[in-house]
Amino acid sequence: MIAIIDYGVGNLFSLSSSLKCIGAESVITADPEVIRKADRVILPGVGAFGDAINKLRETGMDKIVIEQAEAGKPLMGICLGMQLLFEKGYEYGVHEGLGLLKGDVVSMEGVIPAGLNIPHMGWNRLDICSENTLLRNTKQGDCVYFVHSYYATNCDDSVIATAEYGARLTAAVQKGNVMGCQFHPEKSGNVGLNILRAFNEEGII
Repeated sequence: MIAIIDYGVGNLFSLSSSLKCIGAESVITADPEVIRKADRVILPGVGAFGDAINKLRETGMDKIVIEQAEAGKPLMGICLGMQLLFEKGYEYGVHEGLGLLKGDVVSMEGVIPAGLNIPHMGWNRLDICSENTLLRNTKQGDCVYFVHSYYATNCDDSVIATAEYGARLTAAVQKGNVMGCQFHPEKSGNVGLNILRAFNEEGII
């Protein structure tokens, strides 16, 4: 069973539908006991870092996520959900993240060339740069779908894939049982489904 954490931020239906498509049992929940009983946990998210981390804390989900990660349960953040796994986010101020991964989440402005649009929106190739289990069903150069204006940096010890968008941007991370995709696997066709399959398979950690 995969618990998809519902804290008022995220496109939960499409993620749930994608998991159903690969035969994975999932539940959308804000119940700590359901999350504790699940085999795996997904932290989704869309919107701004500060709003999302505040909602996590208001609902007490921050403590549950940290508890489950520290217990060794496979945890995957998606898009903003991945960004929340890091130490700090610099979107409309400075916000403390969950601190499960080393690194910061910063704006693309001043990093990518001025002619490129922000947000980074659309399909980009993955450059797999580190041995990992999350992308074990993924090939070098497979394309996935991104929508983001901020990206994770200072996180070399967890980066497993990057994408080129005028600069090398962090696309996926994994450190032990904690992992994440900056892109949306649930919107990335068969490539995304294969990533969700890997997360659901034995041996992910």
